[in-house]
Amino acid sequence: MTPQGVLYAFGSPEPDAQQKALQALLRNEQAVSKSEWGRSNLENANLQQAQERQWVQLMSSAVSGPDTRLSDFIRHVIAPLSGQRQAVLASDSGFCLDRVGVEQDEAEAVSAAAADFSEYAKRQSRRGWQGANRYVSFYDDPHLLLPSWSFVPIWVDGAGYWLAIAGEPLLNSLALVELVWGICLAGNRFAADF
Repeated sequence: MTPQGVLYAFGSPEPDAQQKALQALLRNEQAVSKSEWGRSNLENANLQQAQERQWVQLMSSAVSGPDTRLSDFIRHVIAPLSGQRQAVLASDSGFCLDRVGVEQDEAEAVSAAAADFSEYAKRQSRRGWQGANRYVSFYDDPHLLLPSWSFVPIWVDGAGYWLAIAGEPLLNSLALVELVWGICLAGNRFAADF
């Protein structure tokens, strides 16, 4: 998946069939091969459309997912997502999961703000406005040239996360794919086997 594909596939608290099919790409230890694409878990994802919309990219060799504990690499993948190398990963309930370049007190305040945005987005969705489910940015400069903080929601298996990025958000980075892939794999490790 590309960063744009991750933002599309994991950007909704209630993913549609196509988003769920794309999410399946990050459920395994290895990237899905082109020959595996047509199997059952990807039946709702159109490969040609996904490529045209730049949600996926065909690679010439196999790609492996993050092979480390999530807690050991969160700060290494969230740092490059900020032009200032300052970011916080928070749960939608306001718990600070990790931070980089930000003091603990500020990280906790940002995490609490993420929980407030999460509740705000849920209220607006119930009222019929889906625009609040996307991104939130705050500016110190009245010219709105560069945000002070940007909040990006991500949902994995029904769990909400907020990526809070200080300064310029650099979301077109493979670090975003690694972060979400790591969260998916961490969830798989604790899933009950049936």
